[in-house]
Amino acid sequence: MTAIPAILKPSRDDRPILIAALFIAAILIAGTAYTWERFGSAPLLSPTYLLQQLQIGAFLGIVAAGQMVVILISQIDLSIPWTLTAGAMMATAVGGPWAIPIGLAVGLAVGLVNGLGVAYLRIPSMIFTLGINAVMRGLMVVHTGGFAPQTAASDLMRFIGAERILGFPVAIVVWGGVSVLVAVLLTRTAFGKALYAIGNQEAAAYLAGIRTRRTVIAAFALCGLAAGLAGVMLAGYATKAYQGMGDAYLLPAIAAVVIGGTHILGGRGRYLGTLVGVILIVLLNSVLSIMEMPEAGRQVIYGGVIILMLLVYGRGERVTS
Repeated sequence: MTAIPAILKPSRDDRPILIAALFIAAILIAGTAYTWERFGSAPLLSPTYLLQQLQIGAFLGIVAAGQMVVILISQIDLSIPWTLTAGAMMATAVGGPWAIPIGLAVGLAVGLVNGLGVAYLRIPSMIFTLGINAVMRGLMVVHTGGFAPQTAASDLMRFIGAERILGFPVAIVVWGGVSVLVAVLLTRTAFGKALYAIGNQEAAAYLAGIRTRRTVIAAFALCGLAAGLAGVMLAGYATKAYQGMGDAYLLPAIAAVVIGGTHILGGRGRYLGTLVGVILIVLLNSVLSIMEMPEAGRQVIYGGVIILMLLVYGRGERVTS
């Protein structure tokens, strides 16, 4: 019997992707059946509707890309909500040609602070980033005086967040560019290999000559930069920034990364899985919206998915041991 080439053999990292793809198909079928029975139409299968949902999902996709980089090193970034919000608020406050650079700079600065706190102060990332999130929230309340910002997004922010080129949303193009960069970074660079090595065993990676502290700082910096970019684009889509605009992205981003097969304890995962996980979350959110599921219910579902995957990973690790 002819042996199957190694490249064609499914790996354990492919299984979550296949499962997520099956869930996407199930969501499309169930959502189509529900909308057909209730409204007499099937908007989920419309290319226009799917493009609109992917345009909205581009913001989540960029946030999830940054979160994946951090999760790969066995850490987590809980400062994303107000990093995203701060990037959006400062970008709209500055306006003009400096709006987007300032928004990105805010995200990058928060990411660097997170990385320094985790890498050098050795504070658990869950605690440190949660504290930074609270700090950013306080700073933005001071900045706005506790009121809704009155500033508006610049023309370029609106272009990348809401406009289309030949009928295709620019936001999806930006998300695609970010996806290519992250995929290449993880698979074709020494930095990507260092991320996986640190996630598997940081002490062993350090003994192997990897500059673990610099890698950790860079990972958090990329996560913050992604959150800042998502904030700039979301403000462009909404034409303005608003209080708490990033709160709805934390759990879905983590859920998308975990659903896609990235090990929540680090060291294993493929970006393709995160991409599929984002699409699944976007379609699930779309169906829940059609079913008029309240936001609280959606958060319960996202949290339940994360807990379920944690249980599955934990059991898998014990079986392997």
